[in-house]
Amino acid sequence: MASQLPLSPPPPPPKYLQEDDLTQECRDVLTSLPRENGWVNSHLYNYQGFWHTSRLFQGTFSCQKLFQAQETDILLVTFPKSGTTWLKAILFGLVNRTHYPDTKHHPLLASNPHDLVPFLEQLFADKQVPDLTSFTSPRLFSTHSPLPSLPESVRSSKCKMVYLCRNPMDTFVSLWHFTNKLRPEKIGANSLEDVFDRFCRGVSLCGPFWDHVLGYWKESLEKPNKVIFLKYEEMKEEPNLHLGRLAEFLGFPFSPEEEASGLADEILGLCSFDNLSNLEVNKTGELSTGEEKRAFFRRGEVGDWKNFMTAEMVDRFDQISDQKLKNSGLKF
Repeated sequence: MASQLPLSPPPPPPKYLQEDDLTQECRDVLTSLPRENGWVNSHLYNYQGFWHTSRLFQGTFSCQKLFQAQETDILLVTFPKSGTTWLKAILFGLVNRTHYPDTKHHPLLASNPHDLVPFLEQLFADKQVPDLTSFTSPRLFSTHSPLPSLPESVRSSKCKMVYLCRNPMDTFVSLWHFTNKLRPEKIGANSLEDVFDRFCRGVSLCGPFWDHVLGYWKESLEKPNKVIFLKYEEMKEEPNLHLGRLAEFLGFPFSPEEEASGLADEILGLCSFDNLSNLEVNKTGELSTGEEKRAFFRRGEVGDWKNFMTAEMVDRFDQISDQKLKNSGLKF
């Protein structure tokens, strides 16, 4: 008989699926937290009233203890699938416009927005004490963390926070599609009905959605110089208006010369969904955490929920929104 070659071990799962590379301290805390089935990973854990994967929890936990905010920092905050990639591009293009005046040779043409504006919790999940010395002022970071889970240094400093929210129905449908792309093939896709019930109960990454949004909405009313609250649908409708608002809020207003030259239109064109989604850097390859870059670009449309949700689903969402957002002044 011919000798059989030894079987090579299977490749390790991508980082976003890994659940065993945790510190002992995080393992100990996780054992005490409420747990539910996850959308991609095996479980979600409830920490400070919101749901996290084990890896996201480790990043959040370490970031809370160790991240030291600077007063010039800018933090982009979103609930997952609320236009994060688009706003990362806009924020990077806006803040760095004097460094890269030629949009034909811009970093956004060669790098994915998630590489240019990294998630804080991912930096601290990869390394409990990440080296942030290469970030020049103003440092740009993003996070999905709910307000109660932000590091104290962020909440007490003068750093700016940009919050972008999206209609909960479009957010839900986008999240369903996105998480199905990330699930291992062997376990199959989640049904819309199954994750709909979980989303309504708040059991989704960084959920409950309504509590996440409401926390930052109230913070923007109480601290308008620190938190600006943007709506995805309004930005799509009047991008120039809200780019101007964002520039003023961050302390980088457009000069009359920049306005006359049409620089705002150039930035918006560079960061448009059509342009970003058709760049080779966003169509091929993976992020350092293992997600395929193309998974972050699906349709980016307003109202896509109409193609998937039943009238009963819409009614349930409306009831939850009415209950959760009552007397807050926030409407979708």
